Amino acid sequence: MPVYEYQCQSCEHKFELMQSMNARSEETSCPRCNETKAHRLMSAFASQIKGDHKPGFAEMKAYDMYNDRMDRFKKLPPLMGGARAMPGEPAMTQAPDPGAGEG
Repeated sequence: MPVYEYQCQSCEHKFELMQSMNARSEETSCPRCNETKAHRLMSAFASQIKGDHKPGFAEMKAYDMYNDRMDRFKKLPPLMGGARAMPGEPAMTQAPDPGAGEG
């Protein structure tokens, strides 16, 4: 039997029930307030993976996350008026102005 997620419309309580596929959501009562105003929520499908999953999936996900972060990094404003250095690149340092210390 599948597990369904519900939310009560009267008390806003969210709960799960293991029900037959033929059970009607209109007849489902809330375990907190016992009202029959619960509606079924759309939930994620869960399955159990047996054996090895798709090879390379973790690596593909890591590269996608890396590329996403690099795209976000490029959109940041520059630090201290200079160009923002990409990770792994040496940061550009400004040489001190020789005439700034004299007064």
